[in-house]
Amino acid sequence: MGDTAKWPPNGQPVCVVTGAGSGVGRDVAYLMAEAGWRVVLVGRTAAKLQQTIAMIREDMPEKPELAWLEEDISSAEACERVIAGVIERFGQVDALANVAGDAPLQPIGKITDEIYERCMGVNLKSVIFLTQACWPHFKKAGGGAIASVSSMASLDPFTGFNVYAAAKAGVNLFTKATADEGKRINVTAFSVAPGAIETPMLRANFNEKMIPADKTLDPVVVAGLVRDGLLREGRFENGETFSIASP
Repeated sequence: MGDTAKWPPNGQPVCVVTGAGSGVGRDVAYLMAEAGWRVVLVGRTAAKLQQTIAMIREDMPEKPELAWLEEDISSAEACERVIAGVIERFGQVDALANVAGDAPLQPIGKITDEIYERCMGVNLKSVIFLTQACWPHFKKAGGGAIASVSSMASLDPFTGFNVYAAAKAGVNLFTKATADEGKRINVTAFSVAPGAIETPMLRANFNEKMIPADKTLDPVVVAGLVRDGLLREGRFENGETFSIASP
């Protein structure tokens, strides 16, 4: 990613993964554990987070410690609680994977304040305030890495994904701003903007007749790009939003 500083840090670093109960977030948690990191899984449903942890432990019984936090991260206060909980448990945070998403599909005439607040809160506000909460810990530790899941909708929005597209465009710009400001303290930021992914969130809006399964991305493909961004591997540039189209 164009960064020559030593990475990852020594020992067993800690990664926070939002939206870890299913889809891309579940796969990111798996891949970061596989890479030897301790992982904190964050999501709104405890049962789903526990299922992810059970899956990882079944495949990797000797891998690093896992923890979970049930939290709705659509408010600044919740984001602060998440990172405070991570620090209380592990004493450090080294990477942040912003995967949680909310994708309401409605025409412009049907946008409500509730839809706006929810969509912006999950997709953009959480990225901003989790980054802010991590920042002093990254600075103290001498570095950090952030990877966020954006969307192709931020570049070419599907009709009805108006607020969602605006939120994800904000993620792209905040990623670049984070990378620019983070250079002084060895913090990198990267985002990936995928097309349609085979996830529960996609199927909440589109059935297979509308978007066939063979026209969607496997979540693990996107998760692999997130992992590469966090590990500072691959061909990505710091601050880049890397787009990947559906098949």
